[in-house]
Amino acid sequence: MSSAVARPRKIVVGITGASGAPYAKRLLQLLAEERAAGRVELGVCLSSTAPEVWALECGGDLREALDVPVWGLRDFRAPFASGSAGWHAMAIVPCSMGTAARIAHGISDTLLTRAADVMIKERRSLVVVPRETPLSTIHLENLTALSRAGALVLPAMPSFYGKPETLDQAIDTVVGRILDHLGVDRTLSARWGEPDTGAKT
Repeated sequence: MSSAVARPRKIVVGITGASGAPYAKRLLQLLAEERAAGRVELGVCLSSTAPEVWALECGGDLREALDVPVWGLRDFRAPFASGSAGWHAMAIVPCSMGTAARIAHGISDTLLTRAADVMIKERRSLVVVPRETPLSTIHLENLTALSRAGALVLPAMPSFYGKPETLDQAIDTVVGRILDHLGVDRTLSARWGEPDTGAKT
């Protein structure tokens, strides 16, 4: 009796020029591990300012730092630029308010915004991770429009009930939630109600 071979989950990560590059770096480190294990097929696309902010916040060249293929700004030959390719999920980490506005209004002028548009129209999982604060009424309206269209808005807000002791641990509380919604099973930090969370009723 033959057993079916599980197909890798196809995931896109978009990185914009918003502050919050360490979240993207950690997410891609973990997804690269999943890719190496054959559990994930991974595509990465960038906004025009993402490399500059990455260099400022993480140091070094973004493309050299990533052990994954990075598609060009307007390289619409990327498989995830079309709904027929059947990619499962996308996370935009971090998501700038400019990018959120373009996606909310259906402007697909780059590979990143096109990929997000594909996720919405195909009813796939789109996780939008804004870090901006404070948020203006315009920002909130655009994020609301994305939510109504089916995207999940997951602000880059660390949780503290697990008592993170380092910046990396705080980052993991956000990245872990992103992975949950991408359909990737990785437990990075204690979950609510687990014995080691230190949570009290």
